[in-house]
Amino acid sequence: MIATFARWIHSALVLLSVPARFAHLWWRGREHRGWRLRWNERLAWGGPRALPGVLWLHAQTVGEVQEVGVLVAELRKLNPSWRYLITHGEAEGRANGRELLKPGDLQAWLPFDTLGATRRFFKRHQPRVGVLMDLVQRPSLMMQAARAGVPVMLANARLPAAALQKMQRLRVLHAPSLRSLALVLAQSHADAQRLASAGAQQVRVGGNLRFDVQPPVKLIARGLEWRQTVQRPVVLAAGTREGEEAPLLDAWKALPAPRPLLVIVPRSASRVAQVWYQARERDFMVRRRSSWSRVPPEEVRRADVWVGDSRGEMAMYYGLADVALLGGSFHPRHYGQNLVEAAACGCPVLAGPHTSAYENVTALAIAAGAAERTADIQQAVSRAVGLAGDPRRDAWVRNAFDFTAAHRGTVDRVVAALLALMTTRSTQGTPLPR
Repeated sequence: MIATFARWIHSALVLLSVPARFAHLWWRGREHRGWRLRWNERLAWGGPRALPGVLWLHAQTVGEVQEVGVLVAELRKLNPSWRYLITHGEAEGRANGRELLKPGDLQAWLPFDTLGATRRFFKRHQPRVGVLMDLVQRPSLMMQAARAGVPVMLANARLPAAALQKMQRLRVLHAPSLRSLALVLAQSHADAQRLASAGAQQVRVGGNLRFDVQPPVKLIARGLEWRQTVQRPVVLAAGTREGEEAPLLDAWKALPAPRPLLVIVPRSASRVAQVWYQARERDFMVRRRSSWSRVPPEEVRRADVWVGDSRGEMAMYYGLADVALLGGSFHPRHYGQNLVEAAACGCPVLAGPHTSAYENVTALAIAAGAAERTADIQQAVSRAVGLAGDPRRDAWVRNAFDFTAAHRGTVDRVVAALLALMTTRSTQGTPLPR
């Protein structure tokens, strides 16, 4: 009774916030117009309907779209006739997700977490089964899935210790959602234990799907090509966050000349201009990736700092770099990010002290010799400059490739679990998707 009341309160608060949420979407549309498209889907009003028997996969971010892409590719091998409803929460993810669609598939926004919007979502699309990538804290969605008889599996799940503490404070709201999941495949044993403590019941260790995502070879090759034209060491600051670029640039300014090339790729496209101005304020010659075409011209190659403002080219930046600084790990307000893509591209990684959001994969990479922990950005810059010209870097590259190869195979476990769930569902009287 208390849990039901808590879900009603949650839904009412989300409903009251809808005008503010639409205003926020419009504001975010400045950086990517996709945020302003198909707002009716945010409330599950109108729009196309999925085909009967569709498999529903949710990919919130660009990274999750890549993981869903690996999963869909394997499922299409098993049965090319299956069709998919792929939902998103971010504009960049939705734009990239279009590449996964075939005739009969459908994209949609995951609706706001009100009881009405989520009820309309399931009534409209009637999926047979759902797969969420990572933890999606949407109590109304999970309640309506249970009411609609849609089994939902949580794959690639992780739950950092700090997130567990927050969930425990609202356990009455989130624990029933976790209990309603048909299956949870956690990334690690620690994640599995924390998810069980939060309320999940059917929990197994499935691994990290990110290891099964193969970076585009053409992009890596282009990065290596650029590396030859630059003709000096390259240090990449990958996915930097607010509060990290200024101390990075200060540490870079303190280096004696000639310096390596510094490439900064902010995690948010909306902060590109801010990073560019910060570098100019320190008298660096700065160039943006979008200011040249395929090959950087001579004046770009002479620049002190490149700012990566292009989308979908992260593998190219890793191919270009001798070493990468892990954005989000050098400021206490942030909690790191996933370094698997860097390792898959053969790029050594230097992480800062703040990696609690991805502690397991960071620890595994350090143990494998594919990454190294540093105390702060100044130490990371010093270590990066030394490593960029060190012949022992080749051993790091080999370790990075071996590290990612050793942890592949999660997609097979996810597919097997999903097929078992679908088979169980079919024996209970609901037909498999056709």
